[in-house]
Amino acid sequence: MEIKALAFDTGGTVLDWHSGLVRALAKVGAAHDVSLDWHEVVNEWRRRAMRDIVGQIYPAFNMDDVHRQTLSETLNHFGLARLSLAERREIWEAWRHLDAWPDFPGALAEIRKTIPVVSFTMLPTALVVDVSRRNSISWDAIISCEMIGVYKPHSSAYATAAKWMGLEPSSILMVACHNFDLNAAKKAGFHTAFIRRPQEWGPPGPPDPNPNMEYDFVEDGFRELQARLAQR
Repeated sequence: MEIKALAFDTGGTVLDWHSGLVRALAKVGAAHDVSLDWHEVVNEWRRRAMRDIVGQIYPAFNMDDVHRQTLSETLNHFGLARLSLAERREIWEAWRHLDAWPDFPGALAEIRKTIPVVSFTMLPTALVVDVSRRNSISWDAIISCEMIGVYKPHSSAYATAAKWMGLEPSSILMVACHNFDLNAAKKAGFHTAFIRRPQEWGPPGPPDPNPNMEYDFVEDGFRELQARLAQR
């Protein structure tokens, strides 16, 4: 297996979206003396957003737009329609202030010493720039599905990413914590690495915590993946 680059899913695999969004919602809720199961609220928001972006082909919107629209839907669903536009914007902008999983930045820096690393994501390019700078993450490139115009898991998203990287798909290792992403990448000819992120969805746990196909690597964290790659 010759790997010439790593492509990382970013929202969920790299970023702890759940904790950051829970903090933002709880802060605004406290200002209104509202106490809800913010884990449930955030996960409902995430489900609605993924429903509206996954597999889109040349949409007239990006994931920022989807996050904004589905936030309004979610607030209405939980009886929070009274939140002001400023408060909604504060919650929505929490996406740009997320923390990376603690084991990621250091492991990525080590991997990058010997092999190119790329963020291959459904998140908007500007958002990835913001959170990468916040977390001191250095990529060799960012490839957003927003740039391609076609969203994962559509096969042309993977083909275009490989073309832009100047590599055959079989030379790229796709790294993600989501089966739908890795299954599509594997079908497109990529090598695959499943990284467990048991806290991605907070206390309820992720909907797909375990691999549902045979992948090239299955690791509990990024340090483990780094060590495995170093042994090759």
